[in-house]
Amino acid sequence: MQQRAKATRRSLLEAAAQLFAEQGYAGTSVNDISARSGRTSGAVYFHYASKEGIALAVVRDRFATWSQLTTAYADRAVPPVERLVGLSYDIARALAEDPVTRAGARLWAERATIDAPLPDPFALWTAAATRLLAEARLAGQVAPHVRPAPTARALVRAFFGLCSLTEALEGAATVTDRLTDWWQLTLPSLRPAPGTHRPAGG
Repeated sequence: MQQRAKATRRSLLEAAAQLFAEQGYAGTSVNDISARSGRTSGAVYFHYASKEGIALAVVRDRFATWSQLTTAYADRAVPPVERLVGLSYDIARALAEDPVTRAGARLWAERATIDAPLPDPFALWTAAATRLLAEARLAGQVAPHVRPAPTARALVRAFFGLCSLTEALEGAATVTDRLTDWWQLTLPSLRPAPGTHRPAGG
């Protein structure tokens, strides 16, 4: 019974995510979610109480919690700057291709229309970037003037703006290409100057 309830919740969440990503929050009704999921409206209200509740669940599911971040940046065999860049491509692909992540991003952008406080989707992501930049600084892989926390905050916000604007102007298929352009411009400003002393073991 518990597994069936869990499966129902998941099917409702994924159906809602598809609709929110396609139509936005205001353009999606509980009846739409019911029809897309093949479940009754009563099932929607039983599991999520309201449209706001299911929107909040969608944002929390992948966009605000970024459950994949832990494994994505934990491998210390890979240099921290490479992990940071790789992480950005993973997130860019999710924003372009994963319906639940895409819905979370659109719902957060439309948060003023939702009668529920949505979680900050950038907190964990920024913390991950801060940690990677701190590791890179200790290893001498970024310039000494690079301060991890404010740099991570600026990078995450610039990255998200890049992805959002690129999709709006060119479509999701070009996001990774534009991300490559962005890193080619950004990385030299983070790197230490040629000949800069590197810490032992860095």
